[in-house]
Formats: sequence, C-alpha cells, structure tokens
Amino acid sequence: MAKGSVRKKGKKWYYRFYVEDESGNRVQKEYPGTESKSETEALLRKAMENYESCRFVAKASNITLGDMLTQWIDEEVVPSSRSNGTVRVYSHIVDCIKALPLGRRKLRTVKAEHLQKYFDSLTNVSAMRIYSYAAVLRGAFRFAVFPKQLITFNPMQYVNIRAKHNDYALFEEEDKKFTVITPEQFKQITEYLQVKKSPALLPIKIAYYTGLRLGEVCALTWQDIDFDEQRCTVRRSMIYDGKRKTSEIGPTKRSKVRTVDFGDTLSNILKEAKAQQQNDAKRYKELYKRNYYRQVKEDNRTYYDLYAFDETQPIPDDDTPVSFVCRHSDGKFIRPQLVSSTCRRLSKEIEGLDGFHFHSLRHTFTSNLLAKGAAPKDVQELLGHSDVNLTMNVYAHATKETKRSCVRLLDVLENEDE
Repeated sequence: MAKGSVRKKGKKWYYRFYVEDESGNRVQKEYPGTESKSETEALLRKAMENYESCRFVAKASNITLGDMLTQWIDEEVVPSSRSNGTVRVYSHIVDCIKALPLGRRKLRTVKAEHLQKYFDSLTNVSAMRIYSYAAVLRGAFRFAVFPKQLITFNPMQYVNIRAKHNDYALFEEEDKKFTVITPEQFKQITEYLQVKKSPALLPIKIAYYTGLRLGEVCALTWQDIDFDEQRCTVRRSMIYDGKRKTSEIGPTKRSKVRTVDFGDTLSNILKEAKAQQQNDAKRYKELYKRNYYRQVKEDNRTYYDLYAFDETQPIPDDDTPVSFVCRHSDGKFIRPQLVSSTCRRLSKEIEGLDGFHFHSLRHTFTSNLLAKGAAPKDVQELLGHSDVNLTMNVYAHATKETKRSCVRLLDVLENEDE
C-alpha cells in the first residue's frame, strides 16, 4: 500500500504519496488539495486507492500465467529452504503448465472457472500429481497477490480439487497394480546381466535384498556398509539434474537417515564386489577413476556435484573423495539413468517381465517381507516411508498370501473337530 501524508503551504493543503516510476523506483508525487485538512486527507485516501487499483491492472496487463510461475520459482521457491529435489519437482510442474494454453493466458484474465476446467480435465492423472499441481498453483497465485501485487485475489481458493473415483469392474479380472518378480525371474535377471557384464547387476541385487530406492542404491558408499552388524546406513541419494547437466548427491526422499539390515546373501555379494573393485584398480592402474564431490553454490542453493578423475588428471583442491559401492569396472560411479534403461531393456528381453522397472525390486522386497509375516511398522522403517498407512495402502496386494494362510487356519480347525 502506498504511503502518503498531507502538509500545509500558505493557506492551502497539499497531499503526497510514493509511487513507482517506469523503472520500478519509488518517487514522491505531490498534488494540491483544498483549504480544509480533512478534505485534503480524503483526497489523499481516494488518490492512493485509485493508484493501487490502477497499478494492479497495469502490472499484470502483459504478464502471462507462465511468466508469473517462472517469477515465483526464481524469486520465492529457489531462495527458500526447500530441498533441491522439491525445487526440481516444482520447476518441472511449472514447465508443464507453461506448455499448456492455460500457461499462455494473460494473468489478469485467469479466473477460477479456467482453473477448475483444467483440473477437471485431469482424468488420467494420479491423485498425487493433481495435488502437486494444485499446491504449485496455490503458492504461485498467493505470491502474485502478495508480495508482487500483480492481482488482487487468489483464484485457486475457489477451485475444488475433486477426488478421483475408481470405477468398479464387475466382470474384469483383478488388475495387478504393481510388478512383483518371483525368485525364478530374479535368477533370470541376474544371469542375463552377468552374461552382458552389465554394471547394473550390483545395484539391482542390492535393491532386491534391501528395498532401497534407485538413487539411494547409487549413492551408497563403503563407509555406509557395516559388515559386522550386517546393515547399511541410508543417508543420501544420487540424481541427475537435467537443467544443470550434472550428477549430484543430496538427501533421501524424506531427508532422514535410516539403517537397513541385510543377511548373509547380500553380505557375500558386497564382499565379492569390493574384492572385484580392488582387482579392477590393479588392472586399470593409473587410469582407474576415483570419485569426488564438489560443493557448489548457485542462486543461494547448495549442490554436491559428482566428478570422476583418474590419476593422470589434476584434482581440484575443493573436491572431496567419495567411495561409492556401485561402480563401473573403471571405477566411475554408476548413474541412476543407466540402471533405469537397463531395467527397461530387461522388461523387453525376458519373457514375463512386462512392466518391470527398478522400483519393482522395492515392491518385491516389501511383498516378500509382508507375505512372510513381517510387522508392517518394521517394514515401514526399512523402506523409509513417512507413515505406516502408506506402506499398507500402497502394498496391500502383497498380503494376499498371508490372508490365504489365515483362511486356511479354518481348515485346520475343521479337521481337528473331526
């Protein structure tokens, strides 16, 4: 709101208040009033109200919704304390909206009915994604109202985000929501990758026996592995930033550190991998790559970028060595994209693996534990879920065998009665 005051010069009162010039600088404008102070103060109030009203319209006259969303990302989201992962998600959503006709509409013409029509059209989008879009638009329009004062109210407050209802299929077979692989299929996968000498083999084995996410597996270091206690500490995740064209490490999805126990099978796999890496280092000699991370500050945000150098290359002083568990044969860290593409290839090459992706290993890990009677709370902690209900809701299908076993108890009772 503009600030103003009145003052008397001679017999007449004058009113003045600050306005923004074309360059955005605040300058003071003074106008003549009357010989009455109260009348002049009334003129001041009316002039300031008119100025604010005109300024709202003038500032938003040419800006589009997409322009405003970009401004929100640059001025509010990026400088905030939100994680780098959240910033990337919000930025991706903004890019998607900007590509739509809605994103090219003038901001001052965007009404609640336009937004309602857009959300109603999202019939094939998951509820989680719809709520993410709504959160972005609510925050951006709130920013446009204040502090930017581009519009006078937030139209998202009148939008009803309707819950998506699942149609009940009377005659269709049960739809298997998640891909869970059998022990036989896992054996096929490992044998296929061994023949191909694929670097994705170790990450896939780790995920199968721990349920770790892809980024968490790739970011594991040997310091995170405790062979004596047979457990690993999950404290970071690896991602590839498409905009910065850089691989980096950051916090886990929930930004929490957790420990995951493992058995003898994975312990032996890891020991063999560590021994193989030592042999690889001897074989490559000075060409064996060492991995490093570098702390970089951009736009008030901190990133931990990853690099790999062999002994023939100079290593910057500000780089810190990091010993990843999952590596190529030449020592370089394995990027999550390589593992993802390998899983897509597996789904095409191996019969019966349609729909297989890396996250299927996490589903399988959970299914195996729940089907064998593991406590849901323990499974939740192993997976790093924020709530046990998420574990049970998402993986409810995994308890099918457990429920069947419970029902079979009735057969046992019947036989005992006889």
